[in-house]
Amino acid sequence: MLEHGFQRLEVNHCVYIKRYDQGKHIILLLYVDDMLNVGHDKNKINRLKKDLGSKFAMKALGPAQQILGMRIMRDRKNKRLWLSQEKYIKKVLDRFNMKDVKPVGTPLAAHFKLSTELCPSNNKEKEEMSKIPYASAVGSLIYAMVCTRPNIAYSVGVVSRFLINPGKQHWQVVKWILRYLKGASHYRLCFGHDEIVLEGFIDVDMARDMDTRKSTTGYLYIFAGATISWVSRLQRMLALSTTEEEYIVATEACKEMLWIKRFLGEIGIKQDKYVLYCDNQSAIHLAKNPTFHSKTKHIDLRYHCIRHVLEEKQLSLEKIHTYRNPVDMLTKILPQNKYELCRGMIGHAQTFPDASSINVTKYDAPPNDLMLTCPNTSECTNSNTFFFLS
Repeated sequence: MLEHGFQRLEVNHCVYIKRYDQGKHIILLLYVDDMLNVGHDKNKINRLKKDLGSKFAMKALGPAQQILGMRIMRDRKNKRLWLSQEKYIKKVLDRFNMKDVKPVGTPLAAHFKLSTELCPSNNKEKEEMSKIPYASAVGSLIYAMVCTRPNIAYSVGVVSRFLINPGKQHWQVVKWILRYLKGASHYRLCFGHDEIVLEGFIDVDMARDMDTRKSTTGYLYIFAGATISWVSRLQRMLALSTTEEEYIVATEACKEMLWIKRFLGEIGIKQDKYVLYCDNQSAIHLAKNPTFHSKTKHIDLRYHCIRHVLEEKQLSLEKIHTYRNPVDMLTKILPQNKYELCRGMIGHAQTFPDASSINVTKYDAPPNDLMLTCPNTSECTNSNTFFFLS
């Protein structure tokens, strides 16, 4: 690609960009044998397609309809783009005989108390569980979670902890998540906002894990109205207070935000201020305090790097009310009303405009982007960071 005038991004070697006059450019994304082009000038894209086709055995699939197993739908008039895995989720439900189940409103309910005490303790119980496709079902859920379903990240993380020796109660939770997806298969990430800005949110839930008493931390980033990157996992170290926990997750989230900031900068997208929102005022004060004292000297030095970042004004750490923090869904079990509120804040859309407003037929007509791929394309991989640009 370099011989065609493209430059490889420093932060992601799978992405190339070629710049033209007046701020126009072509962005090319490569993954194994898949290629996706996005640009301002359709003629330049067609010229690039012709040049590449003369040197490589490629098959043009026309405008982009699918990437890494995710369905792409676009309303150009209203500047909206949707990513959907509805077809994949229906296949998963059918595979595990869950297509006719009764849906539930949340991916995890408060009455489930999972721990290793519920794991099989004798050979008979282990033999019974060996007939249940627990690992296969959890793997299918993980793929949906890392692509377009940040709202099930916490529940999938919980059931993933028991892959080695799952019990019947663990399997009941997996089926509960599938029941939730049964009623929410039509939800999709909706990108498109008047202000194209990057915002980060962090949260932590104190000592939720019943076995290790470690806390669940989560952070996510919203860009152009929807989530592009998200994490929900047990914290690696034990903290002595929620302040320390929020401080630690702020540092972890800070590193991810700096990476995304560099990525956006390399493709020509910049903003005046990059904000990471936290709902713990004490953690914010701790991050902005450059001194070390008896209450913080036990914290690993690597978690203090956020102080340097804040001093350099590479981003800012600001307070947000808990009720406006969407990361709650990544760290704990929520009642349905709060869960729906968080789901709406991360850009999960339930409806899609009529086909007449988009000038496509059943949304099968893709946008005018160009997708090239070699023959014998293989489907997808797991990732939880995506960028789609106009």
